[in-house]
Amino acid sequence: MKRPTLSSLRARWSGFVLRMPRDKADTLTLLAGALLVLAPHALHLPLWVTALCATTLAWRAAITVRGTRLPPSALLLPLAVAAAGGVWLTFHTVLGREAGVALLVLLVAFKMLEMRARRDLYVVIFLCFFLLLTTFFYAQGIGTALMMVASTVVLFTAQLSFQFTGTVPPLRRRLWLAARVVLLAAPLGIALFLVFPRIPGPLWGMPEDAGTGRTGMSDSMAPGNLAHLAQSDETAFRVRFIDPAPAQPQLYWRGLVLSRFDGRTWTQIQRLRPASAAAHPTRGPAVRHEVTLEPSGQRWLYALDLPDAAPQVSGRPSAISHEQELAAFGPIDQRVRYEAVSHPDYRLEAGPALPGAARWLALPEGFNPRALAAGEELRGYADPAQRVKAVLHTFRTEGFAYTLDPPPLGRHSVDEFLYETRAGFCEHYASAFVVLMRAAGVPARVVTGYQGGELNPVDGFMTVRQSDAHAWAEVWLAGRGWLRIDPTSAVAPERVQQGAGRAQTRNGGLTALGHLIDFGAGASPLFERVRFEMAALNNGWNQWVLNYTPERQRGVVESIAAALLDWRSFVALALCAALLALAHARRVRRRGDPIDALYSALCLQLSRRGLARGADEGPNDYRARIANTPLAPAQKDAAVQFLRLYSAYKYGARPSPASLAATLKSLLTKFR
Repeated sequence: MKRPTLSSLRARWSGFVLRMPRDKADTLTLLAGALLVLAPHALHLPLWVTALCATTLAWRAAITVRGTRLPPSALLLPLAVAAAGGVWLTFHTVLGREAGVALLVLLVAFKMLEMRARRDLYVVIFLCFFLLLTTFFYAQGIGTALMMVASTVVLFTAQLSFQFTGTVPPLRRRLWLAARVVLLAAPLGIALFLVFPRIPGPLWGMPEDAGTGRTGMSDSMAPGNLAHLAQSDETAFRVRFIDPAPAQPQLYWRGLVLSRFDGRTWTQIQRLRPASAAAHPTRGPAVRHEVTLEPSGQRWLYALDLPDAAPQVSGRPSAISHEQELAAFGPIDQRVRYEAVSHPDYRLEAGPALPGAARWLALPEGFNPRALAAGEELRGYADPAQRVKAVLHTFRTEGFAYTLDPPPLGRHSVDEFLYETRAGFCEHYASAFVVLMRAAGVPARVVTGYQGGELNPVDGFMTVRQSDAHAWAEVWLAGRGWLRIDPTSAVAPERVQQGAGRAQTRNGGLTALGHLIDFGAGASPLFERVRFEMAALNNGWNQWVLNYTPERQRGVVESIAAALLDWRSFVALALCAALLALAHARRVRRRGDPIDALYSALCLQLSRRGLARGADEGPNDYRARIANTPLAPAQKDAAVQFLRLYSAYKYGARPSPASLAATLKSLLTKFR
């Protein structure tokens, strides 16, 4: 048996489409547009809503192809009421973003089964356009934007298909016509995007959605918090270095300082207190960098350790605390960008005594007795710096392991980690180290934030992901001030030297994420290049489109106004406008009478078939000659009728009907 080839299958499909009645073809085009609009919502809707919509669309497609009757209203109405009840039971409301989108999706799907009049077609199309906008509730990346453009073109194609009378152009030409409509509208859309007043806050979100369902650093740290966060590959923020970037081991992005310990969880010792302007001694050059922070629902801002001042954040005030934490006054519910200046080599409170040292030595009673006893033994070292080295030596030499999947810990979490499990993530080591230091009489505290980042060589931006979440410690030594100590580096130095992905792979915390990170980092240079190119493209979209803030818009408008006021720019624009007008006039003049243009097109088609019109041959003589040629009957009839109508148009006594151009176009299409 001969196997079908690709060309034969294509020919069969083309024949099937061409033989299909027009109403069926138009309805299937509309179904394709609705499917493109509904498909992205399948990732966010309850499974039963997705399954019901898919069943409804498949049902409508079967009715269209088989030519059977639409279901009666007596069947559709109970189904629609039951679906609305299902939405209520699922979301306990029919209002809000999730429930509203689910209802709208079901409405579009059921309306497909109730298209009995022409107006119902347009109701479905306009519902699809409205539903198209709700896609941006969930994603606003460049991929989503391209998908929405494709959906718009297909919906326009369906709308145009229902508008044609007589012969309908092939699907390819209708798609191109719809794409031209979108392209013609694009300049106006770009102009409105640039100059229409921006609305502060999240444009594509409901106010109650702000700050919910996001991944990021929390206000406290307990065993397992950061290990769970480090399994997320979401972007926390991106950094563009204005000055040369520090080496990977120096990339500590300071976040929160945690000082109160209840035996298991570390929290802040007090609410954020903005610090007074006080310069700290620094050495070496400062590092200027620009941070683009993703929405987190938290108010914390991140900068390279140690920031020297609160950054200027667009649209909201910010502050720096005594512990050098950066925070905005309000949750970060949209992408923000700010510049920061940091000093990697600094001295912080480097006096002979530490004011309020008791709060950095406090430990809860009744917890971790073995760790407290070990800390007491460390007091045998007269020099506090020797106590720090002793603990790091213990971590380095006594079988401790770094893992993303540490065993669960109970009431005495530090004791169980130090003397039983000996396997943990950075929060385990930072917590145990600070407890030992405080028990040894050395002021200490936990700092959370991020460490490392991946530099994209294509655009020069560094991406810091949630998987780079990290915790370290700070100890205070007389005359030296607060010093950063990273106990994790004593166990897994590659965590700091090479980043989170490789460290997790080499230390037993191998996860699916670890596989992906390792594969992307070095398995294939081509894959790595493509990955960086895609990341740069997506970052450019975020920087220039999604992060087009009112302040940036004000700058663009001022630049445009300044350019227009300059006489050279004004002359250049006037010259461009004149050239465009001249080109348009020449095009119109060259186009001439549209009926004559159709006549020329027919003559060209006949010429290609060896029936070129003579130089002295009029339309009537030409028609008489064509009528006696061996052309196919359908083509011959179309050409003869075309020439008869054209002759009447040019030489008849009565004016031709307004629909003459459309009639000639359909005859020309039949001839082809």
